Amino acid sequence: MNKIIAIVAGEPNSINSEIIAKAWKVNKNKENLLVIGNFSLLQKQLERISIKIPLYKIKKIEEFIKSKKLCVLDIPLKFKSAFKVEIDKTKNYIFKSLSVAHNLCVGKKINGFINAPINKKIFNNKFLGVTEFLAFKNKIIGKEVMLIYNKKLSVVPLTTHLEIKKVPSKIKLNLIKSKVFILNAAYAKIFGKKPRIAILGLNPHNSEDRSDSIESKIIKPAVIELRKLGVDIKGPFPADTAFSKQKRLCVDVIIGMYHDQVLAPFKALFEYDAINVTLGLKYVRISPDHGIAQDIIGSNKASPQSLTNAIIFLSKLNA
Repeated sequence: MNKIIAIVAGEPNSINSEIIAKAWKVNKNKENLLVIGNFSLLQKQLERISIKIPLYKIKKIEEFIKSKKLCVLDIPLKFKSAFKVEIDKTKNYIFKSLSVAHNLCVGKKINGFINAPINKKIFNNKFLGVTEFLAFKNKIIGKEVMLIYNKKLSVVPLTTHLEIKKVPSKIKLNLIKSKVFILNAAYAKIFGKKPRIAILGLNPHNSEDRSDSIESKIIKPAVIELRKLGVDIKGPFPADTAFSKQKRLCVDVIIGMYHDQVLAPFKALFEYDAINVTLGLKYVRISPDHGIAQDIIGSNKASPQSLTNAIIFLSKLNA
């Protein structure tokens, strides 16, 4: 069972069925792929966009067989229109799908999973996103780490999906230390080497190194303590120059204080050639580094590159 590459189908009103089918077509190990989602929805959405692939429905993981068809672990979902499923139905369906994947991982039926993009409106402020929901399921709230990975450079936001006005109050010495320790250990385990880490300041020009700044009072002391404990980390660096070619070639991971501080320049550099890996869980969770792409739903124009990268990444971990 552990060779299975599981993909949670995610948001019904999205490009997910399209990118799953396209990624399946180009995958060299088709027989290992499993979709956790609604069989009928996947079937009807692919019909609508004229993508033909063979599907095979199962009701439980023990029925999984390696074949030349895409295996679908069927999750119940009632719908009338293929790309216009009501929000109250999508919410229960997505939580059920993620919970099934979580339980399969905890039960050692699969080693990890990929979740296709999800509309964060389903969380209703209870969770900021899938990363935080899975942290809750794993009972590690606040200790999860979002790693956006590309083989040339990775980034980590210290705070995730958080409003800017709330960021400063969340930056604490212990939070920095905790997340860097998790990153350092998990990166070494997954990639086989100790990461070279750069951490950014919060404010423009690091607040000009004023003694009363967050950079001087919190970030610098955290870096000093982490270096004493053997972590290869430097900073804080001003964010406006940290992604210059000369500087990014010297590190493996850049840690920012908030989501867009590192995600915006990263996506400008690599576009869809990246994956989102959640560190700190009991298993590996990966997702494509893009959203549900509402503007091209049903158009057969979506790129499967990020999902394909995620499948290759998880395949190597399962090898």
